[in-house]
Amino acid sequence: MLVRLHFLALVSMLATVSLAQAKDRRAVAEPAAPHHVCARPAPSSEDVTDSLQDAIAHCPPGSAVYLANGIFKSGPIEMKSGVTLWIERDATLVALAQPKAYDKGLGNCGRIGGKGDGCRPFISFSQTRGGGIYGDGIIDGQGGALMVGTSESWWQLARRAQTEGGNQNVPRLIQIDHAQDIAFHGITLRNASNFHVAMNRVEGATFWGVTIDTPADARNTDGIDPGASQDVTIAHCQIRTGDDNVAIKAGSNGPARYISIIDNYFGWGHGMSIGSEVSSGVSDILVYGLTLDGTTSGLRIKSDVSRGGLVERVTYENVCLRGNRWPIYFDTRYDPQAHGDELPVYRQIVLRHVRGGGGALVMHGLDLVHPLEIALEDVHFSDSATWQVENANVVVSAVSPPLRGGQGQVPSGAWEGCAKAFSKAPSKSANGIAPR
Repeated sequence: MLVRLHFLALVSMLATVSLAQAKDRRAVAEPAAPHHVCARPAPSSEDVTDSLQDAIAHCPPGSAVYLANGIFKSGPIEMKSGVTLWIERDATLVALAQPKAYDKGLGNCGRIGGKGDGCRPFISFSQTRGGGIYGDGIIDGQGGALMVGTSESWWQLARRAQTEGGNQNVPRLIQIDHAQDIAFHGITLRNASNFHVAMNRVEGATFWGVTIDTPADARNTDGIDPGASQDVTIAHCQIRTGDDNVAIKAGSNGPARYISIIDNYFGWGHGMSIGSEVSSGVSDILVYGLTLDGTTSGLRIKSDVSRGGLVERVTYENVCLRGNRWPIYFDTRYDPQAHGDELPVYRQIVLRHVRGGGGALVMHGLDLVHPLEIALEDVHFSDSATWQVENANVVVSAVSPPLRGGQGQVPSGAWEGCAKAFSKAPSKSANGIAPR
């Protein structure tokens, strides 16, 4: 076990990890409403997949397909470059709970199998540029509805797959793949049967004022997952879900970097995560102004030797936590039984102005040769919190409870940002489903 503590002002280290270095490189602003509406499909009690897809296909770039005044039931739809799906406050786009509609052609969707990729996503952005989703309406994935022709829901299938040791074949709500300059604004995403928003090789994406609301026990329903993507901003969002609220991933498909997570509220879920796939590297991440209210983990970096890599230049600043089992969880042994030579190495990690309650504060580097390198400045938890530190080089300034070896500087009390942070908590979920 190795724990090296350094008590100093952090001037030299923190100067190398400025806000300007660790964030989305674009000049990001709040997305504006489209200037032109190309089509206004009518709501219907029938399946509107064909009419909605036709409207998108014939909409010119820079325009929007506008949904208002009712329910729109649809199967999978594919977005077009430059086209925005505008869902107004009084409209709900509902994903049909019909496995056949999402099947990729092998009859696996809605079943348990050796693989879990048998379904198309509900909404797909594939090799598109520009456009996105706008409006104060709702997209409902119907994860809790009975699948057509079955006696169980998508969520029940996912839990049964977990019990039986197989993989559920269920559709993601939104998949963004090899796309550029995508913008989401104001929309509520709820009841996804799997991930709400999954990204792969995306360059430039903004999520502004998005609400994600799904029950705490809905398996594998991650909120927003920027995978192998760069120049991404997630700002002013509220996310409550059954898995990671946000998970930054970088498997063999490429690195994830230049990502900003700004002024967000996370309710139930598994927290603000990096990993577990980081083999292509994760870097230049800024998490600023985050409230983690009842998430099982808080700030989490997770990987192991089967999928590890370099995670560096990650800054967490002005963070408020309460009701977390693991407020800090930086672990290099996510699967203790894993084998491989893809070593997880975490360095230049900074926590500044962080407040929390009790729980386990875990910082586990891989070994003596590959220690976790982290700086803590003005980081305070309740007396009941416990540090679990192994193989780590820790630079400390004003931290409580004290790490082994003594206390750093006396807390200045200069940052009291948590006084109002938890007032952001919504009174109930958007769909009226309480956490279980």
